[in-house]
Amino acid sequence: MKRFLILLFFMGLAVDSFALSPQGPDYIIYKNDTIQTYNLLIEEYLQKTKDDQGRLFNLSFRNSIDGSSGNSFNCWRGYQAIYEIRNDSLFVNAIIDCHSLDNENQISKNYIHKIFGSKVHNNSVFVDWYSGNISFPIKSKANKILRWDGVFERVFLHETMITIEKGNIVDIDNLQNYIDLEKGINRIEKGSINSILFNQIKKFKWTDSNKIDCGQKYSIVIGKKGKVTDVIMPEYTTEGFIETYWDSKREYKYCIKSMKKALSKLQFDILKRKGKAIEEKFIIEIWFEDDGTIKNWTY
Repeated sequence: MKRFLILLFFMGLAVDSFALSPQGPDYIIYKNDTIQTYNLLIEEYLQKTKDDQGRLFNLSFRNSIDGSSGNSFNCWRGYQAIYEIRNDSLFVNAIIDCHSLDNENQISKNYIHKIFGSKVHNNSVFVDWYSGNISFPIKSKANKILRWDGVFERVFLHETMITIEKGNIVDIDNLQNYIDLEKGINRIEKGSINSILFNQIKKFKWTDSNKIDCGQKYSIVIGKKGKVTDVIMPEYTTEGFIETYWDSKREYKYCIKSMKKALSKLQFDILKRKGKAIEEKFIIEIWFEDDGTIKNWTY
């Protein structure tokens, strides 16, 4: 039993490492440029058509096409793909070992025949299984990453977005994923938002702060129009938890209502993903001292 528990512990470490490690992108050839893209189209095909024996908890531990090596946490899917836009269609030109394109001393092997078999024509595969949008950054000195999930997806300020219907190019559009409102608060740098939220909370007149302790962890949603649209306490999401840990539901409601009121006047710039406005969540934890001073306890 002890050996089994130790094995589970190390498996857990491996899952966390693979799940949380930054992942290498695929590539797309567009107008003679080879550009990084964060759209897993091959993975979608494999999930639909293949019984992938190299997977565990929806993560691959192969780190190579044939499964013979596995020492990089930065390519859990086991390959990188190279796409090309050609004749108003999207094709896969190559499936290569992880990071082999970055290694000048390594000749990249192409496993496209191994994966797709008879679907390969003229050394490429028509991406007829995919409908949706793909995007990639526009090459420009003014471009920058707006958001990154810490693992794979990156949202760039300036992107090219391609709309695809069963492999056929329907539309190509250059877009900006940020609207700079005239009186909007800058949110280019995500790390600055917490301080802005806290300063607004600190300025608010907490009328019952000497009676009700609102020092809690809060989840704050900045909506698609740049306004704070919701505030919740993530540790108290059910009636049972509220009744157990709060003296009364009135106190709980007071804290939520006060937080919403404190943040109601904030107007942020608008953030987008693939050209569409998105909402964004922030966690902030506050603490009330006995003299009414508010501290930012956010990690």
